Amino acid sequence: MKGLLIKDFKLMKAQKHFYLLIVAIAVGMAVFTEVSSFIIGYMAFIGSLFTLSTISYDEFDNGNAFIFSLPINRKCYVKEKYGFGLIVGGSSWLLGTIIVLGAGLTRDHNLILDTLMTALMVLPAMLMILAFMLPFQLKFGGEKSRIGIMGALGLMFIIGVLIVKIAKSFSFDLVSMLNNLSTMSIGMLNMGAIVIAVVALLLSYKISVSIMNKKEF
Repeated sequence: MKGLLIKDFKLMKAQKHFYLLIVAIAVGMAVFTEVSSFIIGYMAFIGSLFTLSTISYDEFDNGNAFIFSLPINRKCYVKEKYGFGLIVGGSSWLLGTIIVLGAGLTRDHNLILDTLMTALMVLPAMLMILAFMLPFQLKFGGEKSRIGIMGALGLMFIIGVLIVKIAKSFSFDLVSMLNNLSTMSIGMLNMGAIVIAVVALLLSYKISVSIMNKKEF
């Protein structure tokens, strides 16, 4: 697995200018705006996408046939992709959090707690994105997986809207309820969301292993 990680980091190094541009945009948004949640989520999402690009590179020109001629089994390949996604996505999430914290301190704003709570809310979302994206990418490849991912995200958005509308029809104000929650309650909700996301990621991993075992190269 170490060799696969080195390969993927070398592929990522070839895109370093793109990543540096993303970081520069994040720094610019942190300096000139106060949309901290967007910056952290933006960095985490972009970092996660690098995993998909490495899979596309592996599939290019029937590269997988060569990879699996090496002493690498399919389960190890999937494990490395999830590990790479967690490393790069987690590092980007951490970098986004540091950028927002740094910008907040330069403005003399006491935003440390709010930023940390926001970062904790973004973390399970990043894990869920990996859990959705990787099986789609491994199953359908680059082009078809984008359509599948967009469809899945659209479905999640529709479900969210339906939940809000149903809550309103029963005169249940979700926003007010969240605003009235204590910091400890929000922290517990975040921890619950992280646990659910980790379970989803483990289930996604098993699905991805099954997909790879059935593929022919």
